[in-house]
Amino acid sequence: MMLKTGGAAAAIAIAFMAAASSPAFAQDAVTCGTDRTIDIAEFTWPSAAVLAHIHAKVLDAGFDCNVEIVTGDTVPTTSSMVTRGSPAVAPELWTSTVQEQWDAALSDGTTVALGDAISDGTVEGWFIPRYTQEANPEITSAETAIANPQVFADPEDSSKGRLYTCPPGWGCELATGALFEAYDMEENWNLFSPGSGGALDASIARAFTREEPILFYYWGPTAILGKFDAVALDMGEIKPEVYACNTNPDCDEPAGITAYPSSPAIVGAAAWLQDEAPAVAEYFSKVGLTNAEISELLVYGDENQADAEATAVNFLKTKEDVWTGWVPAEVADKVRANLS
Repeated sequence: MMLKTGGAAAAIAIAFMAAASSPAFAQDAVTCGTDRTIDIAEFTWPSAAVLAHIHAKVLDAGFDCNVEIVTGDTVPTTSSMVTRGSPAVAPELWTSTVQEQWDAALSDGTTVALGDAISDGTVEGWFIPRYTQEANPEITSAETAIANPQVFADPEDSSKGRLYTCPPGWGCELATGALFEAYDMEENWNLFSPGSGGALDASIARAFTREEPILFYYWGPTAILGKFDAVALDMGEIKPEVYACNTNPDCDEPAGITAYPSSPAIVGAAAWLQDEAPAVAEYFSKVGLTNAEISELLVYGDENQADAEATAVNFLKTKEDVWTGWVPAEVADKVRANLS
């Protein structure tokens, strides 16, 4: 584990004091700034898990921080960060799911938003393969796809089209089901639930491998969108109030038509981190990656059956042009040395 023992920490402190007698070291050294353990939340979805390991390795090797990776998820992690100041960092926090609590915590100063985790925002919507659009150039939007159910014929009922929705229990299942209802698709379409995220991925991969048409809900950044050339359909205007009702089982209003909103994905942190470790906070202000960049790094994990840590190491080894821009040169050198 990256968490250092007390004996090791003492040795580091002695070495630091000895080296500090050099004026050059005193001016140039970049250190963690805090003796506290910086616990980083590893969320359950792949992109957030990989980002947690990337940042843990940089802070441990490059900044000499005491680092620990802890399991977490959006709601409990946010609650713990607000009430206990732990974990210190959530490297991919989708704030839309905890908006009221997060806004209140920002207002009272218990948390801070250090930067964007996904610089161009998250993506949700309905997708088709590019080869399907090239064969049917009129299909550019949800409406034009809905008007062509024969293009996306259900393998089990060819009289109707098939829309692959998101797995049971996920918020996107409610949103997609509401749109299916609002677009009045029942007569000519079947809403197909794959049963799990893995089954949805398998259905999409099978269609692309066979170059078959498929209309499916998906989100990014993900390995699927990094691996396959999928086109996002125009879903029209984002109507926050309609979307809120569509995803609220207790809402009495009829389902409405709206695009899926892009949720901000930020680096959220307990406020003490910015106060005690300003160099670390500055680092996190620079670490934003685009959807395409994150999807690309996830493809490695998917194709190589690599876990989050191995995928993080591969990113640090192969994408120096990206991450070295986040840190001073001496920090980059330490990280490189740790990887060899």
